[in-house]
Amino acid sequence: MDQLLESKGKSGDSMAANLGEVEQTQKGKEVGDQQREQQAETEATEEDDHEEDDDHEEEDDQEDYHEEEEEEEEEVEDDHEEEDDQEDDHEEEDDNEDKTAPEHLKSVPKEMKQLQHFSHPEHPLVFNEDKIYGKKCYGCREPILGPSYSCKECGGRWVHHKSCAELPLGLLHHPFHPLHPLLLFDEANSEVNKEFSNCQVCKENRWEYCYGCFRCNFKLHIRCGSLPPIMEAEVDEHPLTAIWKRMTFTCDLCAKEDKGMPYVCNPCGFLIHRRCANFPGRLKVVRHNHPLNLIHSLELHQSNSQLCQLCFLKLDTNYALYYCSTCHFAAHLDCAMSRGNMEDINLLELKEEESAESKAMLENVDSKLDQSVDSEICKVIKTTVGEDGTEIATEIKHFSHEHHLKLTDDEVPNNKICDGCVRAILTPSFYSCVNFNCSFFLHKSCIKLPKIKQHPLHRHPLTLTYQRWYFECSVCEQWCNGFSYDCQGCYFELDAQCSLISNILTHACHEHPLYLSITNYEQKCSICDSKEYQVFRCTTCEFVLNFNCATLPQTAWYYQHEHPFTLCYAPEDDSGEYYCDICEEERDLKQWFYYCEDCSYPAHLECIVGEDPNYKKHK
Repeated sequence: MDQLLESKGKSGDSMAANLGEVEQTQKGKEVGDQQREQQAETEATEEDDHEEDDDHEEEDDQEDYHEEEEEEEEEVEDDHEEEDDQEDDHEEEDDNEDKTAPEHLKSVPKEMKQLQHFSHPEHPLVFNEDKIYGKKCYGCREPILGPSYSCKECGGRWVHHKSCAELPLGLLHHPFHPLHPLLLFDEANSEVNKEFSNCQVCKENRWEYCYGCFRCNFKLHIRCGSLPPIMEAEVDEHPLTAIWKRMTFTCDLCAKEDKGMPYVCNPCGFLIHRRCANFPGRLKVVRHNHPLNLIHSLELHQSNSQLCQLCFLKLDTNYALYYCSTCHFAAHLDCAMSRGNMEDINLLELKEEESAESKAMLENVDSKLDQSVDSEICKVIKTTVGEDGTEIATEIKHFSHEHHLKLTDDEVPNNKICDGCVRAILTPSFYSCVNFNCSFFLHKSCIKLPKIKQHPLHRHPLTLTYQRWYFECSVCEQWCNGFSYDCQGCYFELDAQCSLISNILTHACHEHPLYLSITNYEQKCSICDSKEYQVFRCTTCEFVLNFNCATLPQTAWYYQHEHPFTLCYAPEDDSGEYYCDICEEERDLKQWFYYCEDCSYPAHLECIVGEDPNYKKHK
């Protein structure tokens, strides 16, 4: 940045020379820190003046990247030849990997590509091929939906789009300002930005990266400068033309009013956001078997109201949406594009028949495993025949425990919690450890859980695991233990209770069915007032239930009480005064509570199940 400020007021030749220094800096970064140290040691130990000349030749070679580099390197001593050969190998590998990569990236190994960026000189930014959802790019302030650069030393901060991080530090010629070279700087840097007026295209300051000419007071946002005058888009059959004027308009795709520089489809008369113009014409969502196509409107009878099948809020069918004509499945543009809904697959390789077949096969596997015991999870040791002639497993070896488990038909003792689903054991038929000193229990239903499960909350199949100690559920964000369904590649963990809920929830607290609603904005729970992105919504009324409330135990034990408590949703009487009999504090009339009907004993939720209702304490 100091170079940028020093360049103010210099002649065009000085500016060109400054740009050459920028290019030199980019190329010079191809030599790693380790190579510089080795060269410094070599220079300190060498006695011959001829080697200093060779060093100068090598620096000139690195600066100019002359094609005769290899011939000159033959005259350098063995240590220098070995270092330069390693550098050439790196350049050749990176050229084969990505011939369009900027010069300052070509010497970086593929397994850990990194660059020293002007925005964060303290540490290098490391390339990450995995998709990052939700974070905004430090350069353009737009959401990141693909590969990125970030600082690992700073906990993943300073996140950039790959394209934004690899922007050249200087532009020799730009069609908007061909007379002088432009230099890259950060608009958020007030010391540099005060030298400029607003962007020449959008006429605003937006705190993003810009290219500037200090000689002419010319500034151009990187987004404004990268707008193609005409673009082919999947959202429309005609070419879209950029309007180089900032204006207030309503996008004819998403129906949102905005201020900016839209694209226009001249034959159709459509005005479209730049963001919307880049939407895919076809995509796949986790919760539907077939790909969805983007359509500009949907004809419906006026009496029929269409709901988005991802958030279960009303769709405006006069504007664009994603739609499956086979199943009449419709979704908002933003809902289909959100992180929790869009499936990360190559649609060019996807056939609708194959997609439906694979889904049906996985659902069939789940249904079978729900009715029988999976031998990979549970090995049957002993069996008996019941009165109805069915075979019953009386002793098993389950993957979650080191000892055998036996079927117990005795009366259920108080405060026994299943180690799988972390819920109270209330029926007399359950499995317990054959070792009397071991307090491990499983419901009969829990040993039949499927090993592999496809869940609407995640785009990949999930595998059943057992965790004795703490883990945080990726959906309800509560500390849990016991059974979980995990996706190792995504670090996604779903606790047993959240995994048992699918797209539709029938809950005793509400008279209507509740539908899984995943949005890119927070929705408030009608019970606890917390705000979440993933909730259950009633399509008849405005009732909303989050996962924490939806998965509360219907029945729970309290260690100092002889009877189980039942979850209640309305006051136990009309007295007007409501207290917790455990902590003796007043209860909120609107809040759920636990109640022992045998003893007329009410209690706060947290007084019965604590802060972590999905965690079983071990001795």
